[in-house]
Formats: sequence, C-alpha cells, structure tokens
Amino acid sequence: MQLSIATPENLAAREDDAARFDVANRLFLRLYQASNLLHKTGTRAVAGFGATTQQWAVMGALARPASRDSGLTVKELIAFLMVSRQNLTAVIDRLVAAGLVERLRAGGDGRLRHVRLTAEGNRQWAAMGPAIRAYYQAALADFSTEECVQLFRLLDRLRGSLNRIAEPE
Repeated sequence: MQLSIATPENLAAREDDAARFDVANRLFLRLYQASNLLHKTGTRAVAGFGATTQQWAVMGALARPASRDSGLTVKELIAFLMVSRQNLTAVIDRLVAAGLVERLRAGGDGRLRHVRLTAEGNRQWAAMGPAIRAYYQAALADFSTEECVQLFRLLDRLRGSLNRIAEPE
C-alpha cells in the first residue's frame, strides 16, 4: 500500500475534485427537478386537450415540416425523442385510438411503417398551439432570447455527452 504525501498541489486537486463533484451533483439534481416540473406543468398546459406531455412530444415531432407529409418511422421517432420502443408504442397506440395519428406502410417495404398526424391530429396540434406558446412564454419569462439560445446550446452539449455514455461499445 502506497501512502500519498499531502502536498499543497494534491490537496488543492482533492478540493477541486470535491467542489466539481458537488457542483455536478447539484446540477443533476436540478435537471431532475426541472424534468419533473416540465412534465407536471406541461401536462397541465395541454390537459384541456386530453393530451399528455408524451403525446405532445410525439405530435410535435410529427408536425415538423420535415415529417408532416410522410411522417416518421417508429425508429426515427425513437431516435428523435430519445425514448424506448415500449414507451413510444404505448403513446402511439393511444394517439391512434384517439384518431390523431395513423400508421402507414412505407412504399417498397411492407414491414416498414410510418407514423403521421391525421387531419384531426393536425387540427388538434393547431388548437394546442396557443396553449403551448403561452406555456413556453411563462416558463421562459425570466430569460432573454440570448439566454435561451445559450441554454439550448449547453443542454445540447450535455445531451451529446450523455449519448456517448449511453452508446454501447
């Protein structure tokens, strides 16, 4: 067993490690809290439409111009939303039952299915727009546009780091 001698340098390094751990711990707890509040308050924002935050996310992904016409495959939705197949399938099933999305066979490959908004889904998404916009405005009222962009960039970097951890080696 080798003993390390306490020098000013390694004491400072230990203090830096402890401080960095403390900041990281606080950051991840804050992200966890924010995630829970996003779910709680987001659900409240779209509850009048009978929607959940998960349904909001799926409909929002399908309402984007790039996916509006042909929809997305389940695999593409999983990658975009970063959710499990099991969770996504249950949400899609509920949206199909409500008549808001449909599953279509892709041309050329009968096994491949696309999911897209129905006409009713597009109407519902448009009706939800003002409530979602008001929610965003209230949630981000204390942030400038520049701060929102900075937060987006920082969260995007964190997502990239977490993706690298999540990828199988």
